[in-house]
Amino acid sequence: MLSGDCDPCQFEWSGNTAIIFERGNYSLSFQGPVRDNHFHATFEAPRQVSVFLPPGLDVRNPALGMISQGGVVLDSPEGGITVAWNSTRTAEIRFYDEGRENLLYIFANFWIIVAVVMLVPFLFSMKKRE
Repeated sequence: MLSGDCDPCQFEWSGNTAIIFERGNYSLSFQGPVRDNHFHATFEAPRQVSVFLPPGLDVRNPALGMISQGGVVLDSPEGGITVAWNSTRTAEIRFYDEGRENLLYIFANFWIIVAVVMLVPFLFSMKKRE
């Protein structure tokens, strides 16, 4: 949705991923499904950008998520999170769901157990040599 001084504001589609509209001060809102776990927006001049992620999606784990420079994570009253940039030409996030985070913890715990199983006999053998 494009909103501003005009009602309704007119725009034209340029391909499947871009819109063209007259120069002015507008607010642009988009709501829809996201295919992958990545969002990227680029602007010609610095803009104020906010991206709302619904409950169940997150960006705060640096092993799974990513926020471009200047982005700040805020808890949203609707239950999700909002990532906001005050003045940016590029807004980019990589988000994940709870399932991916759980898989990361399972994977990490598995390798910790493997490390302990391998290190304990080694440490006992080192102690016997002394």
